[in-house]
Amino acid sequence: MNRSKYFDYIEERLNVLSVRINSGGKLNILNLHVHSENFYRDFLNKLYGWKLDNLNANLQNVEAIDLVDSVNKFVIQVSSTSTRKKIEDSLKKDSLKNYSNYTFKFVSIANNADNLRKITDFKNPHNISFEPKNDVIDKDAIIAYILNLDINTQREIYEFIKKELGNEVDAVKLDSNLATIINILAKEDLNILDENSETRAFGIEQKITYNDLDRARYIINDYAKNHIQVEKKYTEFDKNAVNKSSSVLAVIKKIYLETTMAIKNPDAIFFDVIKKVINVATESANFVKIPYEELELCVNILVVDAFIRCKIFENPNKS
Repeated sequence: MNRSKYFDYIEERLNVLSVRINSGGKLNILNLHVHSENFYRDFLNKLYGWKLDNLNANLQNVEAIDLVDSVNKFVIQVSSTSTRKKIEDSLKKDSLKNYSNYTFKFVSIANNADNLRKITDFKNPHNISFEPKNDVIDKDAIIAYILNLDINTQREIYEFIKKELGNEVDAVKLDSNLATIINILAKEDLNILDENSETRAFGIEQKITYNDLDRARYIINDYAKNHIQVEKKYTEFDKNAVNKSSSVLAVIKKIYLETTMAIKNPDAIFFDVIKKVINVATESANFVKIPYEELELCVNILVVDAFIRCKIFENPNKS
């Protein structure tokens, strides 16, 4: 079946959501998980025609259960942790005693769960209906399902995803926030001499592949479009003889080099750089308080810009 423009957008948005949840750390993860429960409630209802309600909206922190479909008799746990232990810990919770005639479904929102679908001997002390092959759902299974939908249904899913995850940003506020964060980081100039200016051209996807980046691919592609906006901000500062671009890039490069000494996994390095740049900004004496989500967005954009400028990770065409 041909991939439609709707499917491509849906796949990219779900991948970005998965990466953001999976990167975790200090990224306002509690609110992100709450949003994920509500997002997946509405998304699964639209996708499969279910009648899910968010149980935690009325009863806070019900063990093992996030979503309930009282019509189709499902109880669903939405989790960023995808392990046998996670499922077995959920299956043994006493809260499931109230749903003995329901089916338990496990939705992995951050990781592939193929290995869990193959397990046939989960400990299930309350004997709730649970068949891993059918009842373990992950992003990849959802994307495969969407690929086989007719184009009209894909368009409906596309409209929903665009509304929920379209990443609409106030352009004026983003521009102002970028200037603020650039100013903060520039004042943290660590006096690094960066004389090696990359001149050999490369494709972004080429560099991603060359550096074995997987989860980071979606974040890089998501924010690469802001590279021109960052260039304009740097130019505005630099034309006034205030070389803030070099200072900001020096901070990011230093953090990257230090991170590569402690971490070897490329994706882990990328997300650790983001977290450490955020820490530098928030711990600066010059920090101007802005909402954390806006700060995270700006730092993502600046780190991806540094990636494009080859201040972090290797240029695939480097001589």
